[in-house]
Amino acid sequence: MSGTRSCDAKKEAQVEGGGSYLEEGQCDSGIGSIRSLHSQLGEGEPRSPSARGLPLDKGPDPPCIGKEGAADADERLDSSYGSSSLVESLAGWEGETSKPKNEEVEEGGGGEEGAEERLWQQLLEAFAFVSEDGDTLLHLAIIHCVPSLALCCIAQLPIEVLEIQNDLFQTPLHLSVYLEQSRVVQALVVKGVNTALQDRNGNTPMHLACEQQNLECVQLLLLQDPISDKHLESRKTLQDLQLQNWQGLTCLHISTLKGNLPLMSLLVKNGADINVQDGTSGKTPLHLAVENHDETAVKHLLKMGAQVDAQMYNGCTPLHLAVGRKDAAIAAILCHSGADTLLRNMEDETAQDLADGNDDILTLLPFDDLKISGKPVVCSS
Repeated sequence: MSGTRSCDAKKEAQVEGGGSYLEEGQCDSGIGSIRSLHSQLGEGEPRSPSARGLPLDKGPDPPCIGKEGAADADERLDSSYGSSSLVESLAGWEGETSKPKNEEVEEGGGGEEGAEERLWQQLLEAFAFVSEDGDTLLHLAIIHCVPSLALCCIAQLPIEVLEIQNDLFQTPLHLSVYLEQSRVVQALVVKGVNTALQDRNGNTPMHLACEQQNLECVQLLLLQDPISDKHLESRKTLQDLQLQNWQGLTCLHISTLKGNLPLMSLLVKNGADINVQDGTSGKTPLHLAVENHDETAVKHLLKMGAQVDAQMYNGCTPLHLAVGRKDAAIAAILCHSGADTLLRNMEDETAQDLADGNDDILTLLPFDDLKISGKPVVCSS
């Protein structure tokens, strides 16, 4: 995760055409297409200026590294730091990029026109640059915290290039979310990039924003159909909210694990399934809140309509988990919300069976033969 680079995180395996083998379920990064831009410009293969293995004490960390920047600095070598000279040399050129290559200069002599054309040619070559780690100029501008250059790239480049994934399957949107560059995030979303692309851990930009509890980035990513192009109308953010990363977690699972109530509410309001099951054990967000002993999150999820008797793949309900963890307070919350104390898991155990010997919980789960599916039988005269 993140715009980081590890000295061990080299390109994993190369195919004959220069691409990398994909892990199951991952998208093709399209790196080959961006690398072919050089041949279209009449240039040879791009060469990375990356100084791999540079010690971190050679210079200060970039000023915009996010909350975990200090801890993750060791992972941001390779193209991140070695390419800084390229980014710095281009940082002040964005004002010139609006001039077409062959546009004639109305004022000034031929020398001035030639200088403009040479500058434009250099910028085209820079746009087509790809580092040894698959980072484009836009990736590097974000990594090195040069938002003016990043915004220039976004304005000039087509969507297909803005969606290029590097060797860690990170798009520029992944990096801008991780580094909390909200202006860049907004520009990419408004341009219409695909927000559902997943990095090597299966995380979409929305997963990263939830992991970092960045409510501003989440709100920006929830913008739907920001431009009117018909080919973008099928890109619905609502679909993104149901995507699982390679750990089987959706964005709502992650925000529940973080205990971030406003974020949980925002996701549910925008279409996240409150009863979504994870891909490994079938836990819903309510199961996770119970496992975390988070009474506030449990109450919040129940208030938003979470199913109190949702079952995991092994048949356990949130009440099974609460009783098994001897959490009488949460067990009481679930019982008062109508939890069925007689549901059985795949081990043929009810919550009452798991509470055997725990007087605090047994008082909440009285044995009562006059119940059917957890509902008391009312006898009439």
